[in-house]
Amino acid sequence: MKKSCLTIIISLLFAITLPAAPGAVLRSIALPSGFTTGLAFDGKAFWTVDRDADKLFRIDPADGRVLAQFDAPGYFCTALAWDGQALWVADMDFTNTSAEDYCGKIYRIDPASGRTLKVIMAPASDPQGLAWDGSTLWVSDNITREIYQISADDGTTIRTLKAPAADPQGLAWDGRCLWLSDRSRDELYRIEPASGRVIMILPSPGPYPWGLAWAQDSLFVADYQQDRIAQVAVFAEGAFTRSRQRDAAITFTHDMINFGPGTVNALDVYLALPKDRPTQEILGIEFPRDPDGKLTDRWGQEVARFRHASLKPGERLTTRMRVKARVYDVMYHLFPEKTGSLKDIPAEARGRFLADDDKYRLKDPVIQAAVRDAVKRPDNPYWIARDIYDWLHERMVYKRIGGWDIAPTVLQRGSGSCSEYAFVYIAMCRAAGLPARYVGSVVVRGEEASFDFVYHRWVEVFLPSYGWVPVDPSGGDQDSPRYQAMYFGHLDNRFLITTESGGGSEYLKWDYNSSETWQADGRVQLRLEMIADWDKLE
Repeated sequence: MKKSCLTIIISLLFAITLPAAPGAVLRSIALPSGFTTGLAFDGKAFWTVDRDADKLFRIDPADGRVLAQFDAPGYFCTALAWDGQALWVADMDFTNTSAEDYCGKIYRIDPASGRTLKVIMAPASDPQGLAWDGSTLWVSDNITREIYQISADDGTTIRTLKAPAADPQGLAWDGRCLWLSDRSRDELYRIEPASGRVIMILPSPGPYPWGLAWAQDSLFVADYQQDRIAQVAVFAEGAFTRSRQRDAAITFTHDMINFGPGTVNALDVYLALPKDRPTQEILGIEFPRDPDGKLTDRWGQEVARFRHASLKPGERLTTRMRVKARVYDVMYHLFPEKTGSLKDIPAEARGRFLADDDKYRLKDPVIQAAVRDAVKRPDNPYWIARDIYDWLHERMVYKRIGGWDIAPTVLQRGSGSCSEYAFVYIAMCRAAGLPARYVGSVVVRGEEASFDFVYHRWVEVFLPSYGWVPVDPSGGDQDSPRYQAMYFGHLDNRFLITTESGGGSEYLKWDYNSSETWQADGRVQLRLEMIADWDKLE
């Protein structure tokens, strides 16, 4: 059978070479009216609804030309979905807007005549998005800030999920997951339907994303302010995107004073040397005093060594490093279905970053039991990492109490610092067969010119097709699904990463940024101060 001309046109429209990364706008078309809320795709054309004109429009995907129009079934229609045969329309049914007494309804419409075939009650009063997953409807509600899976027969609620952010709008179904737009944050969320976990965040193509539709591996977004439909690339090339460039000069100071009464001998100070990574570009490293050598530890971390014969009572030793760097906000675009399997991980990563170490205790019954309880899909690297991440969020709280205890102790206690979270997370990932390591950094504390002596450490896991991906298990201690997702596969532009390690180092030990070794004749009292000063790079 020959394809129709319209089908050929649509195929050509979607046969576009995708850009470097998800989130890019491939093209856009004008909407037929100025108050568009809902959007749906019926396989050949788009449907839109205008809440002011109370009209449904079927429009050409090539140029937005109106192919058909009908009266809307309600007077404040907000969302659309296509079930393969008919159109579903959500409406905020009310008699007086000032009373704020809504009663949401959902209509099933015959696409040929515009006739109402069925009416069911919405699960809440303010339905803003609709999606059809092949057998059931999904509804996002702006007042309750929840997403409901409901029966198309009578509206019975099957499942309720917490919306990722405070202003949920449109919904779409991509065959595996839901997509939700948020108008306040101007973001698009890919959501696992079973649990409500956010597994991807993309920027909105406009300032007021409302209607969503899925077609030909792309997300289409109807923007209420721009009055346009944008095609957003989703399954595109590129593991990550970078934004919010920050050019900074960071001076790291290791300061040591000997209060005596003894003498410090054979003193070595080690400064971890930062390198280029997806999150940063090193523009230059300067030392007021040249190091006595550069060494590489067993994890591949390079350090500058400064050797001193002695530090007598009352003497002070200051070691500095000035780094010029360009740091970025980096967002990884992770598709669980495209991650691969544990067998796809290179042997080098498995050999080095599945090993046990003193802080991890992989064979400890506490770690083994935790992995069995947490990991539900042991063959998928993404879900191993995500299941452990979410499991820890439910069982631990961030608390700095001093010291770095071993992973089983931290897990039993239920609280820990960022380093202790990292030890637990690495231990569980490695015990589950997923390579993991940690990185350490100095941090911008707000202003461009600021100082940091607290620092931060988190984890990277190896995901086939993506490489090393950042996961901050202590940052995941959040209530919002959106904020939980922002610490899995995302890194802010506040960090200069100095240290990359799999465990104990012959130079840095379990420290990061810097460390020192020394001997002493007699009793000594040492004062150590390690501070990173940030300034804007001119």
